[in-house]
Amino acid sequence: MSFTAPDSDQLPRTLNDYYSRARAGMSPRNRAYFLAGAGDGQTASANETAFQQAEVTPRMLRDLRGGSTEVSLLGQKLVAPFLIAPFAYHRLLHDAGESATARAAEAQSIKMVLSAQSSEPLDRVRSSGPGSDWFQLHWLGSREATQALAQMALDAGFTRLILTIDAPVQGVRDREIEAQFQLPPDVSAVNLARFTPPAFTSREDAQSIIFDHIAETLPTWADIAWLIETLEAPLLLKGVLHPEDAAQAQRIGAAGVIVSNHGGRVLDRAPSTLSALPAIVAKVGPDYPVLMDGGIRRGVDILIALALGAKAVLIGRPIACGLAVAGDLGVSHVLRLLRDELEIAMLLSGCATVQDIERDMVHLKL
Repeated sequence: MSFTAPDSDQLPRTLNDYYSRARAGMSPRNRAYFLAGAGDGQTASANETAFQQAEVTPRMLRDLRGGSTEVSLLGQKLVAPFLIAPFAYHRLLHDAGESATARAAEAQSIKMVLSAQSSEPLDRVRSSGPGSDWFQLHWLGSREATQALAQMALDAGFTRLILTIDAPVQGVRDREIEAQFQLPPDVSAVNLARFTPPAFTSREDAQSIIFDHIAETLPTWADIAWLIETLEAPLLLKGVLHPEDAAQAQRIGAAGVIVSNHGGRVLDRAPSTLSALPAIVAKVGPDYPVLMDGGIRRGVDILIALALGAKAVLIGRPIACGLAVAGDLGVSHVLRLLRDELEIAMLLSGCATVQDIERDMVHLKL
């Protein structure tokens, strides 16, 4: 994982160039882990296709003076309506791992959501990017263990929490299986080292190996409601695709939901996140924080998601590509390109502010 940063004049010029260079430069195992989806990859592909098939109808001759991409979200002001999505094991892409990503986020005043499966200690990442105070939780098999992980994050200075709920088991990832993906000895989820994996009961008469082994460790809505009540920080639920699940999250006091299919890495044939977004926003109302991820590759994609009701988006694979190509400099450049493209898309569609982005500007050909 040795790395030599290129000079700034050797950086890719476009986002697509980052994607192509990252794909060409990654090892087959890393390419399978970071860029492929579950199964046949249909959901991962559908996430991107949904944006590619969306049409934006510009509005003309509007007053565009005093434009800004700023938004307010959960009591925080963001310079642009996107965050770095949580994803694991940045050290597979760069020796400095999540610390490099956090430095890049800090340089662009963009917030990073640190994964529970970070390959760097969370206090080190916090010091590298103090402005990134969002943390992603996984359910660790019990209320007590999950609460302890949340408290560890809060004690380190994180103030906004996300619980991923859509991956009780890992999806069937053909590309990782074919590439024989495994973590090298020097990369691990270091912040989870103190937590003991849940023990499974052996049953000779088990009718279903997978169900019998994990069912007793999976959370229910009652568990999530309990966790929300115990935390002194907003908790969003990530991995919602059904409007009724979003409504249930709203009822139990979740601070918001993130429309996500885990980047197409869990259940292949799940709907694209963009196609699921409008019905979820309609169900919970325009004031409830609904975020989304999956398939966002260009700045105009951010505008499309906002037009369909998202308050902000999370961006994963473009960040992984920037990190793989040029470390923190690459991530910083990708963030800058995304924001520049968003501003250009807003200007060309007649929107001076995010609040000017309207639903009838976007037509989905789904």
